[in-house]
Amino acid sequence: MGQAAEGARKQQSLRPASVVEAVYEAIYNRLMSLEISPGARISIDQLARDLDISQTPIREALGRLENEGLVRKAHLVGYSAAPQLTRKQFDDLFQVRLLLEPEGARLAALNMTPQTLAEVEAAASAMQQGGAPVDRSSRYSRFARADAHFHDTILKIGGNEVMRQALSGQHVHLHIFRLMFHARVASEALEEHDRLIDAFRAGNCDAAAIAMRRHIEQSRDRMLAAFD
Repeated sequence: MGQAAEGARKQQSLRPASVVEAVYEAIYNRLMSLEISPGARISIDQLARDLDISQTPIREALGRLENEGLVRKAHLVGYSAAPQLTRKQFDDLFQVRLLLEPEGARLAALNMTPQTLAEVEAAASAMQQGGAPVDRSSRYSRFARADAHFHDTILKIGGNEVMRQALSGQHVHLHIFRLMFHARVASEALEEHDRLIDAFRAGNCDAAAIAMRRHIEQSRDRMLAAFD
């Protein structure tokens, strides 16, 4: 009897977490695909009706998205989607990336071990696989998250936590990938990641820094089309 009660309690504790995760994914995909427009107010009531669910998991999911910088909450107003990057913000973010990430890649190459190399390779592989999303928008939004994880893994291996927190705190990848949905962006980024991983495998610190710099510059140039 005690075991049955314990099992029921475990099921109850797991169920809300799985519901919140599903709601989070649904809202995240709408934000990344611009189905919820940048700056648009987010109605909890409307989401509850659309998703046929209570407001509690929606509020929890929105709180998580607020921490990730994709939504904002204003007193007496509620939640809204984060505004789209301006050209000035875009230029500033890439300037910071060019200052920090090549050095982060150099440090990662210096610290690389077979175990950490396997972590980088796994992160790159996750970007290529991406599961089985139902449409192009959700596939690309997953790519954005996987790309953020790939770059964060490199910075973690590099070992400079100030550098890592500076970039993760800006939610750089999520904001940048909201600018544009295009298969070419993903395919070219994967090729550039492969060149970076080759430098890690060779243990070449200078080549890793150069590969990261070129990747960021090319990413910037691809995304500039969003401002045309």
